[in-house]
Amino acid sequence: MGVIKLKNIRTFSYHGCLLEESKIGSEYSVDLEIKTDLRKSSVSDQLADTVDYVLLNRIVAEEMAVRSNLIEHVAHRILSRIFREIPEVSRIVVGVSKINPPIGGDVEAVTVEMEEYRS
Repeated sequence: MGVIKLKNIRTFSYHGCLLEESKIGSEYSVDLEIKTDLRKSSVSDQLADTVDYVLLNRIVAEEMAVRSNLIEHVAHRILSRIFREIPEVSRIVVGVSKINPPIGGDVEAVTVEMEEYRS
């Protein structure tokens, strides 16, 4: 087995419960970790034998572009879509961070992290 990680995927998105968040948007960061079998690709040196991290990045970017009230909802969509589109993935950890959230304090980021295993 093995792990593929994509760290700090940056997007500008329009998530949030406040009306102004849906209009002005905010910066986000996503960390993604997937578990898969890397033994074949480590020997074959062929992209077809592994999980393509370009596809993982595209899924994250596309799901971050779909507005949600809650970043929990966005994280769940990312998890669900990866499991649906990439059968080789057995476990996913995704963290979605809102940078400088409008919560009335000096907070660098708020992060929701979810972990799921293929059932």
